[in-house]
Amino acid sequence: MWKKISEVPLKAHLALTGFFRNFKKDERGLSGVVVAVLLILVAVLAVILLWDLLSTWIGQLWENITGTAEGIE
Repeated sequence: MWKKISEVPLKAHLALTGFFRNFKKDERGLSGVVVAVLLILVAVLAVILLWDLLSTWIGQLWENITGTAEGIE
């Protein structure tokens, strides 16, 4: 019983190293679906970042315009 329990870490280590060895040797590449999903994700993140920057800039412009209009009156 104790022998089986003591073999568990060794078996886990061998299984993990075998998994990574096979993962490194795999040369199939990415599928078209994965590439499409990644491209959509990058595009959405770029739009969100651009929208955040533009909304800040437009908000500052609007404050300048309305502040100038209040000074005129």
